[in-house]
Amino acid sequence: MGTGAGSGQGQLFLRSLLFLLLAGPPAPRPAGGQLRYAVPEELEHGAFVANLGEDLGLDVSTLSARRFRIVSRAGARQHLEVNLENGILFVNERIDREEVCEAGGTCLLHLQLLVESPLELYRVEVEVLDINDHAPTFPWQEYVLEVAESAVLGARFPLESAQDPDMGTNSVHTYRLSPNSFFSLEVQTRSDASKFAELVLERALDREQQRTHRVLLTALDGGVPERSGTAHILVTVLDANDNVPAFDQSSYGVSLPEDAPAGTLVIQLNATDLDEGPNGEIEYSFSGHAPPRVRELFHIEPRSGQVLLKGPLDYERANLHELYVQAKDRGPSAVAVHCRVLVHLLDVNDNAPEVTLTSVSTPVLEDAPPGTVIAVISVLDRDSGDNGHVICEVSPDVPFELRSSFRNYYTLVTTQALDREVVPEYNVSITARDMGSPALLTRSTLTILVSDVNDNAPRFLQPSYSVYVMENNAPGASICSVSALDPDCQQNAYLSYSIADGHIHGMPVGTYVSINSDSGHMYALRSLDYEQIRSFQIHVQAQDAGFPPLSANVTVHIFVLDQNDNAPVIISPMPRNGSMATELVPRSAGPGYLVGTVSAVDADAGLNSRLSYQLLQATDFTLFSVAPDTGELRTLRSFLEQDATRQRLVVQVRDGGQPALSATVSLLLSVVETMPQTLSDFSEFSLPPEASSSSPLTLYLLVSLGSISFTFLLAILILTAIRCRGERCSRQGDGCSPRLCHCCPGSRPSPEGLKTSNLTVQPPAGTMAATCLDIPGGGPPGYCYKVCLGPESAQSDFMFLKPCSPPRNNEKDPGKQSQLVQHLRVSKQIKQPNMDWLPPSTQRPALKRYQIRHCGNRGSGWKG
Repeated sequence: MGTGAGSGQGQLFLRSLLFLLLAGPPAPRPAGGQLRYAVPEELEHGAFVANLGEDLGLDVSTLSARRFRIVSRAGARQHLEVNLENGILFVNERIDREEVCEAGGTCLLHLQLLVESPLELYRVEVEVLDINDHAPTFPWQEYVLEVAESAVLGARFPLESAQDPDMGTNSVHTYRLSPNSFFSLEVQTRSDASKFAELVLERALDREQQRTHRVLLTALDGGVPERSGTAHILVTVLDANDNVPAFDQSSYGVSLPEDAPAGTLVIQLNATDLDEGPNGEIEYSFSGHAPPRVRELFHIEPRSGQVLLKGPLDYERANLHELYVQAKDRGPSAVAVHCRVLVHLLDVNDNAPEVTLTSVSTPVLEDAPPGTVIAVISVLDRDSGDNGHVICEVSPDVPFELRSSFRNYYTLVTTQALDREVVPEYNVSITARDMGSPALLTRSTLTILVSDVNDNAPRFLQPSYSVYVMENNAPGASICSVSALDPDCQQNAYLSYSIADGHIHGMPVGTYVSINSDSGHMYALRSLDYEQIRSFQIHVQAQDAGFPPLSANVTVHIFVLDQNDNAPVIISPMPRNGSMATELVPRSAGPGYLVGTVSAVDADAGLNSRLSYQLLQATDFTLFSVAPDTGELRTLRSFLEQDATRQRLVVQVRDGGQPALSATVSLLLSVVETMPQTLSDFSEFSLPPEASSSSPLTLYLLVSLGSISFTFLLAILILTAIRCRGERCSRQGDGCSPRLCHCCPGSRPSPEGLKTSNLTVQPPAGTMAATCLDIPGGGPPGYCYKVCLGPESAQSDFMFLKPCSPPRNNEKDPGKQSQLVQHLRVSKQIKQPNMDWLPPSTQRPALKRYQIRHCGNRGSGWKG
């Protein structure tokens, strides 16, 4: 049992501290391009080992950010650890050298230190120094040694050896024997430098005088402080057995493959004894100091001396086993003899390479340059020689390769640019193969995710969009949807839609349409009118949420479809004084006589503007007919005596839309014997071609109509100015001053004056203006009109006329003027006629004059 300084934790710590004080601080020693430190075993947690940050030249403040760490195999105990705050290597858990290094010899801890950004790998060796923490021990506390009384002086009796797990001077150094008069002790050294003791007979024994002898055997190690272990030896004196067994050799050597099965014969031992009978029968067994591991692996047949394999061998754990065998006869006072058997194991390729992913940087950006380190890979094969030489490679169809940095360490780097949109992830197969026969290999799959970079702009599904919208649509209704795709992912693929700034007919495009920024649905913000706008285009932009954002544009063409929302407007004939239109027809008119032409326009387009005419009501349907395409009203037969002299007709004009819209005009035809020289309602807008070029009546009608129109407009302006002046004078409490209002007696001007007269009055913005104008030709002399024009007069549809003096006797026919006012009111309700459909040639002169009178030269006066 152990004796010495004690085994308490406090004493152990004091011994470790004493060792450090004597040995000095551990200094780094470069060994093969790496750092090497020495540290004694059994240090407490937190004990200082080395300052790695200083020795490796690293910035201590960046150790944590760069993930400075010790890389170890999965399941391995972490005896040492690094403090990331100061870079100090310290003891993480108690190190027992005898447990860490079972095979003895130099005990090294191999550390792999890894630091990232950039990726660097360091190798450090820490030698665990032995301290004298174990006392020598004997297998048994008491031995019985039988010695024949006939033993000669100087006879040697081998004793059981003490075992000490410590190494070097801390192991068994010597033996001592308690003082006695019969025996002495000699210490022998084996080939492996281990010590064993032999008891030497110094004085003849006499069983009859003393049958037993007791001595104390003490084993001492060479440590500081010295430790010891004791065993009691009981020497029993026996009657004589003259011969002892003898082995052929004192030491045997044998080689055995590590994969040998249980029951394999290791060696056949042979010992002989010259005695006969029981004194010559030999039994074999392990000696007392055979280690337990040997007893687990091997078995000795006691009678035959065969050494058999009992348990599985492992070359990587121990490549040599030392067996101590004793042979002893069965006679009284048998003396055991010993021999040593050295079993050398032969390595077999029974360990496949182990692949460990030490550090993995995933996901990797798709724009990472070639040569970017993705992972650090370590391989290990526990076999030796070629069986432990490993070659590592990756599959050739991936843009990665392995580069060797240290022995059995590889870095996985990129060989070319990556594209996440083509391959979002890679399953890299890493194959580690040793050089044994047969070769063993290990495959490990590493999944590398490619992180997205905003390198793709959105792309619309169509190069352009054409949208057809029916006019009179409801505001806020969806009209179309645009869609774009972005092959990127996450926020780089999140698209938002917007409409580029622009104008449509002078208005911002945002007042016409809007778009949902998330879905791309477009909505009309106003009701569209085909007669005002037929088509327009907008530019839609799709922009992703990446950084920097990328965008794409597409043009959307919007076409407004016509709807039959405008009824035909009859422009000829026009009724007189709010009543129906009248016309005179000579009784002598024969069949086919052209009474007149009904003319109408429709602001729609296509079929919606194609007009047809029909006679809806008539006093006598057998007397008149209307051409369905031209609107010409002709007689079907000659007049009879019994025919009424007043014929009432209702003509309907219908367009081709669905549903069709229509307008009607009522005509009153008077049958007369002779035609007077008067202007009919038809002749105002449609004259026969043969009369328009040769009759002087045509010129008269044109001049009269132009004069009336000019006079009427001029009267409106003058009356408005007079009224404005009157309102200003009434606010000031004074009458109209000559400077602001004038009575303008006019005289009939020449035709040139009619052409050059200007009817437009532009007052300053925000003020009231009163202007007196001379009425050229068309107005009665001696009239003064007051025209009031406010800032909103340009937007008002109402004009107020107020004469300054009572009407005179030479005034024109008031019925004629009221009829002209009625024409102007009708013209303000008529939309611009659609030119997709051209009227027949017989209607074009009347239609042209209508356009000149009601639609042309707005703001510059009417032309006759």
